[in-house]
Amino acid sequence: MRSISRIADVSINTVTKLLVEAGFACNDYHSQHVRGLTVKRVQADEIWSFCYSKEKNVPKDKEGQFGYGDVWTFTAIDSETKLIITWHVGSRDIENATMFMRDLASRVDNRVQLTTDGHKMYLDAVESAFGSEVDFSQLVKIYRSVPDKETRYSPSKFVAAEKTIISGKGDSKYISTSHVERQNLTMRMSMKRFTRLTNAFSKKVENHYHALSLYFMFYNFVRIHKSLSITPAMAAKLTDRLWNMEDIINLIDNRAK
Repeated sequence: MRSISRIADVSINTVTKLLVEAGFACNDYHSQHVRGLTVKRVQADEIWSFCYSKEKNVPKDKEGQFGYGDVWTFTAIDSETKLIITWHVGSRDIENATMFMRDLASRVDNRVQLTTDGHKMYLDAVESAFGSEVDFSQLVKIYRSVPDKETRYSPSKFVAAEKTIISGKGDSKYISTSHVERQNLTMRMSMKRFTRLTNAFSKKVENHYHALSLYFMFYNFVRIHKSLSITPAMAAKLTDRLWNMEDIINLIDNRAK
């Protein structure tokens, strides 16, 4: 944001105001139009980030307050169209997982095969949102730690994956979280706020939310997906044309009227 303010020769407050306006406009459009979907397979996951400071560095007077320390972004993707159906910013707990799953359930009109990771919070969250009207499975990946002496930033070594059908009759060959995990990687590569080991983290959770609203609008409607050669929104038949950034600007202007 500060780079943009320098390049455009405007105040950082101007850039922040535009981000907030874009965030509200994009979220409103997503909430209203990404609904009534007919999808076969959905993958859900959560991605870590932090706001204000790392969890261990949160001041005493801010401890326990959401928006200070760890912040998780839940995402749900349609495996076929690569559409981000819904997303949610919150803590990694049963309460937020339930809100996320209920919103997902409200956007699809048919029975889906749903896959999540092995986190226990999803067991109650999915049942609360879908009841018995879902084919729900979990994919548990097992990793082995890398010795500290090898390198500080090496990822854990993947050992195995266990597929478990929780409810319904899921097809085991489609029990996967590969698509949603790849999308999470795209988030880290596309938004500086998610880049590790930098000072570009979100200082305020509200701005973090607005940046995500703008990103998901861009991802669904503007950015051509390489494997599809069209946007996810076009593949999901939410639009019949390729959007550009002017369309997003129009959303901002229309909301201001």
